[in-house]
Amino acid sequence: MPLLEVIALDAKDAEAAQAGGAHRLELVADMAADGLTPSVRTFRDAASATDLPIRVMLRDAPGFAPGDLRELRRAAAELREAGATEFVLGFLDADGEIDEGVCLNLLAELEGCRWTFHRALDNSRDVRRSWGVVGALGCDTVLAAGSPNGVADGLPVLRDLAQWQDQVHLLVGGGLKREHLPTLLDAGVTGFHVGSAVRPGGWDAPLDAGAVREWVDCLV
Repeated sequence: MPLLEVIALDAKDAEAAQAGGAHRLELVADMAADGLTPSVRTFRDAASATDLPIRVMLRDAPGFAPGDLRELRRAAAELREAGATEFVLGFLDADGEIDEGVCLNLLAELEGCRWTFHRALDNSRDVRRSWGVVGALGCDTVLAAGSPNGVADGLPVLRDLAQWQDQVHLLVGGGLKREHLPTLLDAGVTGFHVGSAVRPGGWDAPLDAGAVREWVDCLV
């Protein structure tokens, strides 16, 4: 059964996403920086507004290296204490390889949690090789566009990744358009991730439940 994950910034977004039929939320702050860790209060408010699963971003700086790993660990622990059980994270080293050490350091706070490795994968030196590295870290999902430039450029890579799904599921997002869905569904992709596509007025405008419903209807 296809899954639609929607980016939410607050409780109102969570309500609208659920009203539109979304299956899961990715909760973030500051989309001007491509999504950073939300506050505990934002998580609590969103969790009170919906019964959808919420994956919480753990990222404290633009790019793919942590700004302050100790503070990220503290934020993860506080979010867990507040009730968060699902997360999103991912880091690269200076050579563009998956930074396993940093990931494992943060994952020490997330024992028993389900988590997504985010689009840092698309910016790694070799996306196909990185898929296996990321899977070994213990995530159940990888969010990818197949290319730093987005889904349109990444379709050939995404077709390969879709064939390698076993314990790890591919969640496609990053410039995803409805016109891409038939190709991706035919390739075996069942997870889809949208943000700006369900915000016709941009990131400063509310999430549109009707736009979410249009995406859900395309996946039925």
